[in-house]
Order: sequence, then C-alpha cells, then structure tokens
Amino acid sequence: MWAFIKKEFLHIFRDYRTMLILFGMPVVQVLLFGFAITSDISNAKIAILDHSKDQVSREITQKLVSSGYFILEKNIDSPDEIESIFKGGVVKEVVVFESNFAQKLLKEGRASIQLIFDASEPNTASMLNAYTTGIINNYAMQQLKGMNRSSASIITETKMLFNPELKSVYMFVPGVITILLMLVSAMMTSISIAREKEMGTMEALLVSPLRPIQIIIGKVSPYILLSFINLVVILLLARYVFLMPVQGSMVLLLLESILFIIMALALGILISTVSKTQQQAMLLSMFALMLPTILLSGFIFPIENMPYPLQLISHVMPSKWFIIIVKNIMLKGVGLSYFWKETLIIFGMTIFFIGMSVKKFKIRLE
Repeated sequence: MWAFIKKEFLHIFRDYRTMLILFGMPVVQVLLFGFAITSDISNAKIAILDHSKDQVSREITQKLVSSGYFILEKNIDSPDEIESIFKGGVVKEVVVFESNFAQKLLKEGRASIQLIFDASEPNTASMLNAYTTGIINNYAMQQLKGMNRSSASIITETKMLFNPELKSVYMFVPGVITILLMLVSAMMTSISIAREKEMGTMEALLVSPLRPIQIIIGKVSPYILLSFINLVVILLLARYVFLMPVQGSMVLLLLESILFIIMALALGILISTVSKTQQQAMLLSMFALMLPTILLSGFIFPIENMPYPLQLISHVMPSKWFIIIVKNIMLKGVGLSYFWKETLIIFGMTIFFIGMSVKKFKIRLE
C-alpha cells in the first residue's frame, strides 16, 4: 500500500499541469476574488460644469476631488458637451452648478447642483450618486452652520443618461453576450484538435496536402457560423424578452461580434494545440478564460476600483474591450469613431492568436 501511495505522489508531482491546477488555481481564485470583487469607489473620473465659478462652488469641487473617490478629468463650459463626453467612455459623472450658486445660497437659503451620470453601468452610477450626495450634504452641514444659515440647503438633482430607470439588464446583457461568445467559441474549438489527437485521426490530417493554416481555418469555419447563430439568438432574446434597446447600428454590432468570435475561436485553437487531451484543453479553457472573463472584464465589477496590477492584467483580456464596444453601440448609439481603438486591439489579438496557433501546430505526432 505504501509503495502504491508513493507511486501516486510521484505521478502527480511529475505532471506539472496537475500541479498547476492543484496549487495554482486556488491561489489565483483567492487573489482574484479578494481584490477584484469590490463595491468601493475610487478614482472615478468626473467633469465639472460650473456656471457660477464662485467660492462655494470651488470649495465643493475641491471637497469632491480631495475625498479620494473622484478625479477631475475636465472642466466643461457648455451643456452641449455633456453627452459627447459621456460617449467618450472615460467620464462617469458630470457635476453642474447653477448660476449665482453662492449668492442664491446666502439670499434664498437654497441652491441646486445637478448630478448627471453614465447609467450604462447602473451599479456604478448608483454608488457614485450616493458618494457625491453624501459629500455635498456633509459640506452643507459643516459650512452652512458657519454662515449662520442652518436652514439653508443644497439641493441635488440626479439625471441618469442611457439607462434612466437603472435597469440591471442593461448591464448584464452585454456581459452575457461577451461571456457566452468567449466561452462557447473558445471551448468548442479548444477540444477540436485535442479530440483528433485522442481519437487517432490526426495522422490523416498530417499526411494530407493541407498546410497548418488550412487545417486551422477548416477547424474554425463551422464554429464561426454556429457562434453567429448563438449571437443572433441572444440578441433576439435581449430585444424581445428583456426589451434591451439597440441605439446604434445593428450591422456594426454584428460585424464587431463576428470579429470577436473569430478572435475567440483562434484563442481556442491555440489552447488545443498545446493540449494533449480534451480534458487538458477543457481545464485550460475554464481556468484561462472563465474567471478572468467574469472578474477582469468590467462586466460586474468596475476595473477602476481594482488594484493597479489587476488593471494592467485586464488590458490583455479581450472581453474587456468587447464589452466596451457592445455597450457603446447598444446603449449609447455611437459609431466606430468612438471605439476604433478597442476594435484595433481585438483585431491585433486575432492576428496574434492565429499566428501563434500556426506556429504551435505540430506537423509530426509525438
């Protein structure tokens, strides 16, 4: 019995893939869940539209910026700039001070601040609203008493753009589209070449006149159509069951989705070329794609709130860039000029994964 137990230990220790799954996956999961899952707000970028430009409005602005929750991205001069700055995708909140803010506060005992949010991420918008309102109310309680105007008040008016009702489905549908396309496409193709190796049919492919790139294209082509059908079904359900709007071009959304599907399929082929069995391909797909896609794509938890190392890692996650594209098209109705950088990133990843798949593809059996 002892010799058998010793043999099993040696077998496990010699298989580095098993060791990686046994000890690597728990460590990665703890770190990801511990640092990525957070509802705290930090370094949210805001813009200020100050019609008054008096001492009180400047003090409130300074109070917001010095809180550590907000970063002043830009001072804007006109309400016409608000929608365009939100479509840029960087600014999450615009604070608007009315004209003669300090004067109205002293003479009339009340003044108004309008808080405008990008509600395409409803959870983030709600938290930003709570943080901003709390800071303004705290300023009012501390400062207005010093002015002997305990009855004076600062009224905050809230406006949500792109998702006025703060429906959570507006956040989940783009994320679900991304996750399903990534996991289904990559996972289906990741086991394709591994299956050929296990079933012994790889020899037929290797002795054929087909080149590696032709074999890979042949493997990927059927899954492009199947994944596209999946995409159409998801969009129909989102539109007619969950009443999810598509403010932008449907053709552009489909073209961007096809590019993402090809990228995911190429990644799946790359995983299959380095896997000896279907089980290994499946585990690599789940380990390398599922958790990072959910946690580091900005689907549920804002990337800005994560530690800087995780923010850097999120940049190599294709799902992050695709979610930005889908939200821009479906909720904001913008065109390619607003997310051409994200499109180029996904295109570059596609070329990289295809090139690596061809390079890693072995023309001889081991």
